[in-house]
Amino acid sequence: MSPLATGRRRVHRSVAAGVPLAVLAALVAAGPAASASSEDARVVRTATLGDLPLGAFSNALLPGTVDDDRGVDLGGIGSDIYPAGRKGEFWTVTDRGPNGQIKVSGTKRRTFPVPGFDPAIVKIRVSGDTVKVLDAIALTTSSGKPVTGLSNLAGRDEAPYSYNATTPLSYNPNGLDTEGIVRAADGSFWLVDEYGPSLVHVSARGRVLVRYVPKGLELPGADYPVVQSLPAVLLHRKINRGFEGLAQLPCGDLVMALQSPLSLPDTNAGDASRTTRLLRFSTKKRAVTAEYAYRFDPVNVVDPSEDDTSELKISSVVAVGGDRLLVEERTDKAARLQLIRLDRRENILGSVWDNDTTSPSLEQLDDPAAAGVPVPAKRLVVDLGKVAGVPGKIEGVARVDHDTLALINDNDFGMTDGAGAFDAQGRLVDSGIETTVTYVRLPRGI
Repeated sequence: MSPLATGRRRVHRSVAAGVPLAVLAALVAAGPAASASSEDARVVRTATLGDLPLGAFSNALLPGTVDDDRGVDLGGIGSDIYPAGRKGEFWTVTDRGPNGQIKVSGTKRRTFPVPGFDPAIVKIRVSGDTVKVLDAIALTTSSGKPVTGLSNLAGRDEAPYSYNATTPLSYNPNGLDTEGIVRAADGSFWLVDEYGPSLVHVSARGRVLVRYVPKGLELPGADYPVVQSLPAVLLHRKINRGFEGLAQLPCGDLVMALQSPLSLPDTNAGDASRTTRLLRFSTKKRAVTAEYAYRFDPVNVVDPSEDDTSELKISSVVAVGGDRLLVEERTDKAARLQLIRLDRRENILGSVWDNDTTSPSLEQLDDPAAAGVPVPAKRLVVDLGKVAGVPGKIEGVARVDHDTLALINDNDFGMTDGAGAFDAQGRLVDSGIETTVTYVRLPRGI
């Protein structure tokens, strides 16, 4: 019997994943535009991904990689969403896989309940109220091995542990915590990763062609080319808050968004800061060509229920013509989309703000513009927290047409933090949060 036919013994939607082409066949065979009024924006469609056992999904791509999925279904594909060309079809990408935190002796440990999981690019189709999986591409090293989602380096990344936080796991220099995705004209993909942070070029079949990391970051034993070409100041990225947003401009350049302010000069400064960074990367020159200071709104403006500035994040950036971008400012419960224009006159690449000995640092400035730092102007397009029907933790945004956006949430594979995430048999206690694609129509477009 097909693994999909068995289902899960939970009260869940039936399996709605379509037949992934080939690989999974064996399973079942800022411009002048006016801002939109958030109150007038509305949800016009919601589609849900059905249950697909994670082990069956993973082993169809790379046989034998997952021996026990602990009752976890495919999820986490909401790290980003990018139009695939045909109406209703999108490329999405998983993050590093199911993971959580459990406190042991007063210290939080990072758990990887399915350590054999390999991040994947997943092609989906929105059909009615269902999200169907059309195809999936596993990410592999130069020798064809899974990259995995495991932490890269001891002392820099969180130590990986088993599902119950009792058994240490091995680090893996190939591991990727993938987030943003775009597809190039030649069929290859560009991804961003939170560990490095890094920019990753991937072939159409999922093989890592090159991983661009900050200058000074060594990844001994990596089984693919690693190029130290990003600004060294990025070595100060906050743990789990590296690159998350990625956009492809019409000229082919990429824009990478650092999820949160750098921990510069320390964690306290980063947690209190409202200034993060955007980087422009030329795919022709294979180099960063510009950097911009991006200023968040106060956290209680983005999310009236939140007072912790460190909860501010950029999870998605979307090219909307020329050098204009939609930037998603969010917490886990609310999100707002801002429109900005990248102006080379506001480029801070190579300036004192890229020197980690500059004091005060860019992140410590209460008002960067008043201190002479050029900050791109922004204009609110829509406050998604005021649009009924939009779920929490939106991490991916795609432009469907002039008036419509597709949003995808990260359901964290149905996981929660804490020892209660798994039952006494080591099976997932599912959160009940599903992966959804939500279409939002803006009354005046973008």
